[in-house]
Amino acid sequence: MPISKQPYTGKEKKFVEEGVYGDNFIVTSVDGFLSWARLSSLWPMTFGLACCAIEMMATAAPRYDLDRFGAGVMRPSPRQTDLMIVAGTVTMKMADRIKRLYDQMPEPKYVLSMGSCATSGGPYWEHGYHVLKGVDLIVPVDVYVTGCPPRPEALIDGVLKIQDKIRKESLFKLKSQEKARV
Repeated sequence: MPISKQPYTGKEKKFVEEGVYGDNFIVTSVDGFLSWARLSSLWPMTFGLACCAIEMMATAAPRYDLDRFGAGVMRPSPRQTDLMIVAGTVTMKMADRIKRLYDQMPEPKYVLSMGSCATSGGPYWEHGYHVLKGVDLIVPVDVYVTGCPPRPEALIDGVLKIQDKIRKESLFKLKSQEKARV
């Protein structure tokens, strides 16, 4: 006896189209749920080197409230963070310390370069031999935030771009790539 295809009821149609069934029931993948949890709980490392650090502090203050985006818990320890915000002028003396802190961060880890000094050496690179010509020479940078110093809105936009990158990543693919490297 052939099975006839009957139209969906209201709840079934909503389930098929939106992934929602009833008021308290959501259907998603484990990978999607883990990505949502990771992007909603970024823990940046407090690493301010110059005037950009003032703007980073202002972003975490009540007026801009970085905590609305799940990234308001600034941590002083690299072992508790997954986002390094390099804010300010990086000197040669500080470069190996940044690399050491980056290496101490757990995987997956992300780097945000804030300001023209961290991105390209800023106004100091031309006449100062002691200034690093961009933090991307020592650690891989995921997002660049331009400005001298950048406004808090620009830093929030950079954090949102990091969250978009996390949303598109698959945690299971990252784990399999990590095993393949070993």
